[in-house]
Amino acid sequence: MKPLGQLTVICGSMFAGKSEELIRLVRRAMYARKKVQVFKHALDDRFAHTAVATHNGVQLEAIPVRNTRELLCHLDADTEVVAIEEAQFFDEELVRLCVELADAGKTVIVAGLDQDFRRQPFGIMPLLMAHADEVIKLRAICVQCGRPASHTQRLVDGRPAAWDEPTILIGAAEHYEARCRNCHQVRRVPPAYRKRLLRGIRRTGETL
Repeated sequence: MKPLGQLTVICGSMFAGKSEELIRLVRRAMYARKKVQVFKHALDDRFAHTAVATHNGVQLEAIPVRNTRELLCHLDADTEVVAIEEAQFFDEELVRLCVELADAGKTVIVAGLDQDFRRQPFGIMPLLMAHADEVIKLRAICVQCGRPASHTQRLVDGRPAAWDEPTILIGAAEHYEARCRNCHQVRRVPPAYRKRLLRGIRRTGETL
């Protein structure tokens, strides 16, 4: 009988434990004596170039790749479990590859940020989540108030980043914090993205 494949997406803000969860699932597969390959986007070189690493120093060997085609070149035909870190940096080909691998009976585990520092959907993550059999959304702890945090706060010289700054800025605690929706801030938000929906409904007397 053909193995039943699965696509699992691990998502959340920075400092939510996404890498820890990916490592945990990969180690479970290794204990089950599955053939596993772990990949990461080459942009993420914060802690180790050839490893998935958590913020508290736990590491797992990984192959750094720059795009989906490069990943495919390193992928062995007999691999049973494919794990991919920092999926938000990859091109849309990764979505198709993950679906094809799962359809072929392989287990695919993908981790990435679901939102950028503006609280907008990040790259291909929404597509991956839509195709997933299981989505594990993790939350961190807000450094401002201590409540559950789902958002990534970018800081530039100690101040909240502006909306028009580049989406990608590789970094860890020196540039980012986990914050809840009440404490998260972005400077110079364009008018089109400001919170006007509820105000407009209240003015017209409509109800939600």
